[in-house]
This record gives sequence, C-alpha cells and structure tokens, in this order.
Amino acid sequence: MTLLAAPPAVVMPRMSAILRHAAPRVLEAMIMPVATFYLGMIVAGIPGGLTAAVAWVYGGAGWRLWRRTEVPGSLLLAAVTITVRVVLAVAFDDPRWFFLIPTMGIFCASAAFLCTVRTRRPMAQRVTVDLVPMPEHVESHPLMRRFFVRQSLVWGCAQLVNGAFTLWMLLHEALATFLLVRTAAVAVLLGGTALASVLDFRRTLGALQLRA
Repeated sequence: MTLLAAPPAVVMPRMSAILRHAAPRVLEAMIMPVATFYLGMIVAGIPGGLTAAVAWVYGGAGWRLWRRTEVPGSLLLAAVTITVRVVLAVAFDDPRWFFLIPTMGIFCASAAFLCTVRTRRPMAQRVTVDLVPMPEHVESHPLMRRFFVRQSLVWGCAQLVNGAFTLWMLLHEALATFLLVRTAAVAVLLGGTALASVLDFRRTLGALQLRA
C-alpha cells in the first residue's frame, strides 16, 4: 500500500522580513518618483518637478545598468510611465497632463482588480506574490485564495474612489489645491487600505499555520 505524502509544512518568513523585502521596491518605484517631483516643484516650479522625477527613475535604472545588476520590473514600469507623463505635459504645455495619465491608470488598476476577482489568479494574487515570494502550496491554499479574492475587491473599490476623487479635483480645482488636498486624502485612503491588507494577510498566515 502506498502511503500518501504529508503536505509540506507552511513555513513563511516573519512579517518584519516580508515588509523589509517589499518596502524598498515600493519606495523606489512608487513613492520616490512622486516625492522627488514635489520636492523639485517646490525648489524650481513645475519644470524642476518634472526634471527631478525623471532624474530619480532613470538614475536608479542607470545605476543598476552601470553595476551590471538586474533592473527591477517595477522600476522599468516606472520609467515608461514617467516618460509618457513628461512628454505629454511638455507637448501640451500643461502640467495637468502629468497627472491626467496616471489618473486614467488608476481607473485601469481598479478595473484590473475588480475584473479578475473570479479568475484563476486575481490581480491581488499577482501583486502579493511579486512583493512577497511564497511557496506554491501556500499560494494555492483555499485560505489564501479567499484572501486574494477579498483583497482584489478591497483594492478595486479603493482605487475606484481614488480615481474618481483625483479626476474631480484635477478638473475643478487649481493645481496647487489639487496637489495639497489630493495628496493628503489619497495618503489616508491608500494608507488605511494598505494597513488593513497587511493585517488581513497576517491573520490569514496565522490561520494557515494553525491548520498545518
């Protein structure tokens, strides 16, 4: 009689290790391009902000190429995005274009999360695995599957609210007001969503370990 092998134990790194792995990638490719734009704009106006954002993204990619190390996909995506935004802002001589393209991207991100809820790999699963590598048996566990579905719904709705509020502010308020109010409001919205997601992830991992 052939004995069935026991399922592998669920062994995941500590939450602090997960955050240390993901934080530098999020900081470099998502937060710092916006932060350098604001800093450059304060120092030298809109042209200074555009220049600072481009310098940060291309500087990071160029540094890795010079050292002959791999350029992260998130940084390559940031480079493509920042290039399109700057070209349109300059071509139309209107800095609002710098914000309009990513605003449309927010709606696309919302649709990507919501439209993949019932698919084999929800968008939240793809994003989570990119930031937090995990064994295949953990990724495919029913508890994790429900977590990915929940988070796709949560982030899809959060990004829909983000996009609608951002577009309304961009079209109806002065650019200075838009930058101040929108930045603060979205930081609260997405920061709260991210915190809730981390807590949900931690709770799900705890439930997995109890079932191991």
